[in-house]
Amino acid sequence: MSPIALDIAIHLAKIALIFFVVLTLAAYLVFAERRILAWIQDRKGPNRVGPFGLLQPLADLIKLLTKEDFRPAGADKWLFYLAPAMAAIPAILTFAVIPFGAPLQLFGREVPLQVADLNVGLLFFLALSSIAVYGVALGGWASNSKYALLGSIRGLAQLISYELSMGLSLVPTVMLAGSLRLSDIVGAQEGIWFIVYQPLAFAIFLISIAAECKRIPFDIPEAEGELVAGFHTEYSGMRFGLFFVGEYINIIVLGGLATTFFLGGWHGPWLPPFAWFSVKTLAFAFFFIWMRGTLPRLRYDQLMHLGWKVLTPLALVNILVTGWILMLR
Repeated sequence: MSPIALDIAIHLAKIALIFFVVLTLAAYLVFAERRILAWIQDRKGPNRVGPFGLLQPLADLIKLLTKEDFRPAGADKWLFYLAPAMAAIPAILTFAVIPFGAPLQLFGREVPLQVADLNVGLLFFLALSSIAVYGVALGGWASNSKYALLGSIRGLAQLISYELSMGLSLVPTVMLAGSLRLSDIVGAQEGIWFIVYQPLAFAIFLISIAAECKRIPFDIPEAEGELVAGFHTEYSGMRFGLFFVGEYINIIVLGGLATTFFLGGWHGPWLPPFAWFSVKTLAFAFFFIWMRGTLPRLRYDQLMHLGWKVLTPLALVNILVTGWILMLR
C-alpha cells in the first residue's frame, strides 16, 4: 500500500472509531442519566427492555425513527430541516481536534490518536461552538411558534454570554502552554496539570460549559414549565432526536475539552492513556447528571448576572494576573 493510501486508511479508521464511540456513548449516556436520576430520586428508572434495561437506548431509537415527522404549516421548510443538523454536527466535528490518547506505533510510523492536529485547534473549537448557536436560533425562528421563538431568543442570549467567559477562561492555558495546538497543551501538562495553576479558570470553564450544554441549572432555552419544550417544541421524530442526541454529544465533547485543557488530557499513572482520557471525560458527564438531579433552575436575570457581572470580569482579572506572574518569572 502506498504511503498516501495508508494515510487515508488510517484517517478513515480514526473517523469511524470516533463516530461509533461518540454516538454509542451519547445513546447510553441518556440511559445512564435516567438511571442515576432515578437513584437520586429513590425510584427504579428504565429496567424493562433487555437485561437491566440496557437495550432501552435501542428502543428509544426505534420509537424516534417510527414516529410521525411533521412540520407546522407556517414553518420555513429549509431552515426547519437544517436546524437539528446545526445542533449536532458541530459537536461531532469538534472531536476531530481532541487528542484522546498517546501516539501509537503502527506500520513503522507514529500515528497520533487525533484526527487533525491543527495549530489553531483551540480557535477551531471556539468557531464550531459559535456555529452551534445557529441550531437553537434557527429551530425557534423557523418553527413559526411563539413558544419556540421565545426559547431560541433565550438560548441565543445565554450561549453568546457564556461563550465569552468560556473563551476568556482558556486564555491562561494558552499562555502557559505557549500554543493553540491541543496536543501541545496536553504535552505541557505531562508533569503538573493546569488545574493546579489555574483553579479559577477551571471553575469558570466548568460553569460556562454547563451553560453551553443547556443543562440544569442553565436550561433556560427549554424551561418546560414556561415554554412547553422551548426552541424544539414543534419538532418530532428523528429531528427531535438530533436535538436530543446533540445535547449529549456536546456533554461528551465539552467534557473531553475540559480534560484536555485542565486535567492533563490522556496523562496519568498505571492506566493506559486512552483509559485515562475516558475516565476523566465520563467523570464530567456524571457531574452534569448529578447537577441536574440536585440543583434548581436559575431565573433568567440571575443567569445573565452570573455570566456578565461575575464570570467575565473574573476571567479578565485572571488573565491579567497570569500575565503578570509569567512576566515576573
